[in-house]
Amino acid sequence: MSDPIGIRATLLVLYSPRLEECRRFYEDLGLRFASEQHGRGPRHYAATLADGAVVELYPARPDHETGALRLGFVLGGAAATPPLAPGRHLLTDPDGRTVDIHATERPDA
Repeated sequence: MSDPIGIRATLLVLYSPRLEECRRFYEDLGLRFASEQHGRGPRHYAATLADGAVVELYPARPDHETGALRLGFVLGGAAATPPLAPGRHLLTDPDGRTVDIHATERPDA
């Protein structure tokens, strides 16, 4: 991997035809979502990560498909439901996306 260049991710938007299932999946990993709606846009969910980045879950629309995507998170394994032992875990969300989890012993990751 190359040296960091001072850029960090601030937003990750996932579109899902199984919105509530995805919300539960990511909440089981420890994300805490709030329901949101901007103007006349669709109701969706948003969670803020420890570094300030935002993860949003939107209902799928034909013009906003996520497609193949792999995500990675570091989290305190004991906070997950069910708890995850320290180490690497490859999970699959309800839409078939691979979620690469590095579970730590610390509850705050």
